[in-house]
Formats: sequence, structure tokens, C-alpha cells
Amino acid sequence: MKLGSSLCILNVGGRRFSFPADLMKRLPLSRLSRLHGCVSESELLELCDDYDRDRNEFFFDRHSDAFSFIMLYVQHGKLRFVPHMCELSFYNEMLYWGLESSDLQPCCQRRLDDRMSDCFVHFFPEEEPRGPEEPQSRWLERMRRTFEEPTSSLVAQILASVSVLFVVISIVMLCASTLPDWKATETLVQHRIIEGVCIGWFTTECLIRFLVSRDKCEFVRRPLNIIDLLAIMPYYVSVTVTILTGENSQLQRAGVTLRVLRMMRIFWVIKLARHFLGLQTLGLTLRRCYREMVMLLVFICVAMAIFSALAQLLEHGLDLESGNQDYASIPAACWWVIISMTTVGYGDMYPVTVAGRVLGGVCVVSGIVLLALPITFIYHSFVQCYHELKVRSARCSHSLSAEPLN
Repeated sequence: MKLGSSLCILNVGGRRFSFPADLMKRLPLSRLSRLHGCVSESELLELCDDYDRDRNEFFFDRHSDAFSFIMLYVQHGKLRFVPHMCELSFYNEMLYWGLESSDLQPCCQRRLDDRMSDCFVHFFPEEEPRGPEEPQSRWLERMRRTFEEPTSSLVAQILASVSVLFVVISIVMLCASTLPDWKATETLVQHRIIEGVCIGWFTTECLIRFLVSRDKCEFVRRPLNIIDLLAIMPYYVSVTVTILTGENSQLQRAGVTLRVLRMMRIFWVIKLARHFLGLQTLGLTLRRCYREMVMLLVFICVAMAIFSALAQLLEHGLDLESGNQDYASIPAACWWVIISMTTVGYGDMYPVTVAGRVLGGVCVVSGIVLLALPITFIYHSFVQCYHELKVRSARCSHSLSAEPLN
């Protein structure tokens, strides 16, 4: 059903706004643009609360003052908060009409970020209600929660603790296998037995989680599951090569590739992120702050290029015969720049001329300033991600505790 006439009336919270029908499809409000394309009354009622066919009037039970400010944005291109209205409430109105926080003026964006940070409020997609489940589906869902959500039940907590124990054992054995005293034949046999038990547990856990997952393709694409695969596969590759080539073959003795594959088992440490909120927060922060991380790397690279060139010139370039040989090249000076900017200062190389020492002081101070600038944004994002994951965990625990009551 097309719009009834050339004039459309929007009744928002009791206030009426009139628009030409052609103008509605050009408005930067996705809800109104979709409203113009509806072909049936049922589609209209999915986007508005009520519809009057005779007057071609659409009713919305929303905040009228907020919508009037949104219309000012449509007319003049500047969106600001309604005075004396909660920033979060106005942001909800924006999301309803199809706007994002990027449409706000910069001053209002900062107000919204501060408000959300102070209240630890984040907007999560609500889970769709599910119909009655069959006994088999209910059993699979319970299994999925047991292996995916360590706080869902006592059995899940026990399994998570056993998994963490196996991770710790495997890492300790990996570190101990590099000790000279562990090269004996009996010790190697014991090490392989323990390693095989740990790999068996990880493989069984991964297979069960894959079988009970809702979406198999989504399961394979998850970063933690990819890490699980990277940690498990080297063991089977090493065993296969050993079976095919023999224990004392030339390939085994030269086995640089096999040693690299075995060392990839260090990825088991990342498996702890499945059970610890802190590691999950770190991963989520790095994913959301990749622009700030790139900016930080760019700052460091630019400073390295400038200070390394100047250091090589002042310490070695002005006197090629008796100059400081530690700064014989710009790449060698880059090492000194990076440990100076990060205030590590190993002392393995240092400037000896007066000009070089002045440059070193400037390099250290510049490193403190350059590193501090983007780290502030990363810190705030870390705090928000931490509280967001805490809210999600609390919601999950609340829903799981309420499930037996239902």
C-alpha cells in the first residue's frame, strides 16, 4: 500500500509534523525512509504504533521534544541534545529513528561518551525469544552452556577448572622440556605420555563444543576456536611426521619445522581467556582500539626514523674513524631509540658525545609524551570493555538462575 496522499502527517507523542510524501524518502532517518516504501498496512504497523488511512497520519509513541530536535538536524544538519533531557534517553530516540552517535556534534558526542562511561551503560542486542524447545534441543543447549559458559552450573565450573589445570600442566611440561636434564629417554617418554593426555583432553573438549554449537560456521570463525586449533594441530602433525620418518631419521634430527610446531603449543596460554574475564577484556580492547594501536605504532616509527638518523649522525657520522661504533648505522641506532623511548634503557649502547646525550634526553622525554597520548584512549576503552563484559556475565548468570524457576 502506497502512502495515501501527497501529504504525510507524523503524530509523535501528541505533536503533529507534516511532510510531503516525496520528502520522507529523502530524509536521513531510516525508519521514515522504510515507512515510505511499505506496500501493506501490516508493514506500516511494524514501523509505527498506529495508522489512520483517512488522514494518512502515522502515530509514534515517542518523545516529541526529541523528535523536534531531530527534525532540526534534518533541516540544518546539526544534531544536539535536548536541554534538560537525559543523554541516554535522547540516544535511545536517535537509535529508534535510525541515527547514530556519529551524527551528534563533537561536544555532544563527548557528553554521551562520558555519560555512558559514568553509568557503565552499553547497548546490547536483545536475544530473540525462543519457542518451546524439544527435549533433545534442550539437552544440546544445556551441553553448550556447560562447555561455553563456565559460570552456568557446578558441572561447568568443574570442567572449566579441569581445563585450566590441563593448560597449566601442558605449559609447565613445554617449559620443562627445554631443560638439559629432561633430555633423557625415560623423561622424554613420561613427557610424551603427559602431553598425549593433555592433547586428548583438549581434542575431546573442542570436538564436543563443535558438535553442540548452534552454528558450525560461526564456531569455526571464532578467534578462540582458531587458537584452539592452532594449539592442537602441531601435536598431530609432529606425531604423523614421526610415524612416517622414524625417530632417528635425518628429518627428525634436523627438525627445525617440528620444533617450531611444538613451540606453537604456547598458544594454550590464550585458552585461559575462555575462563578469565581479564584476558577477554584485553582481547576486546585490542579489537576495538586497533586505530589507536596503529596510531601508537605510527608515532613510534616516525620518532624512530628521526632520532635514529640524528643519533647516527652525531655519534658516528661526524667522525667515521673514532666515532661511536654502536651507532655505525641507522638500523643499529633504532634499537637505542626504541629502548630509550620506552624508558627501558638496557645500557648496552649509549651516546658519549655531548650532543648525543642531549639528543638522548629529548628522545626519552618525547617517548613519554608520544606514548601517553593514545594510551589515554586505550585505557578508557579498556575500562568500558571490562564493565561491558561484567554486565554481560551478570545478565547471563541472572538468566541462568531464573531458568529453573520458569
